[in-house]
Amino acid sequence: MKYIKGFLVLIWRIWMILLGSIYVLIIGVFIVLPLANFDRTFPYIYPLIRYWGKFILYGTGFRIDYKKLVPLDPKENYIFIANHSSIMDIMLVLTILKDHPIAFVGKAELLKIPIFGKIFERICIPVDRNSARSKANVYPEAKKKLDRNLSIFIFPEGGVTNEKEFQIYLDKFKDGAFNIAVETKTPLAVIAIHGLNKMLPFNWFRGYPGKIKVRLLATFETKNLESKEDKQALKEEAFNTILKDLQQCKN
Repeated sequence: MKYIKGFLVLIWRIWMILLGSIYVLIIGVFIVLPLANFDRTFPYIYPLIRYWGKFILYGTGFRIDYKKLVPLDPKENYIFIANHSSIMDIMLVLTILKDHPIAFVGKAELLKIPIFGKIFERICIPVDRNSARSKANVYPEAKKKLDRNLSIFIFPEGGVTNEKEFQIYLDKFKDGAFNIAVETKTPLAVIAIHGLNKMLPFNWFRGYPGKIKVRLLATFETKNLESKEDKQALKEEAFNTILKDLQQCKN
């Protein structure tokens, strides 16, 4: 029974990859890739990018229980952050953020994926965390996109590990999201994602579809923040806000 279940999960994951690949080939190559060269066109092609996320998320049997515990200003840009425990986090975020077109800050390794890497390069901000030059380039690129009326999404943990399937605690946050929020005077919006570490872990033979609980927990103004201490305090408050929500959900 164990091996049969593992085989079915594998088929389910392959189906998820096929869904994403079909959309990238049809929509990405002929529409997103030609137009995404220009930041000004991004708000118009963002619905197509969102539908890529929805296509994969709903097509593989996931559903969303999303609640906003605080309001978002539809005319405001934000630096969005969330805990990161699964590759499906990206599709989930695209699905829920309808009114705030976002540009992800993501790993430069994604640039190596055929076709998708080209799309990623044009609509996101790639960063090589082992390169000081690459990390320094994130701020001006983020500022440029914020000036073009886009929001920025960063997973401040920096990545996902296999161990995340078995933990609820957060990995240490990196500084980038909070530095950008303070230096650009952009409000920070904090999101908690529950359960995806178990529903879609990095083990190809484990996982299951289901309802994902997502909460927009808080927003933090940054207009009056300036110092290094302010950035550190903002990071700690955001970390504790997400951690508390994850712990309450488990209990």
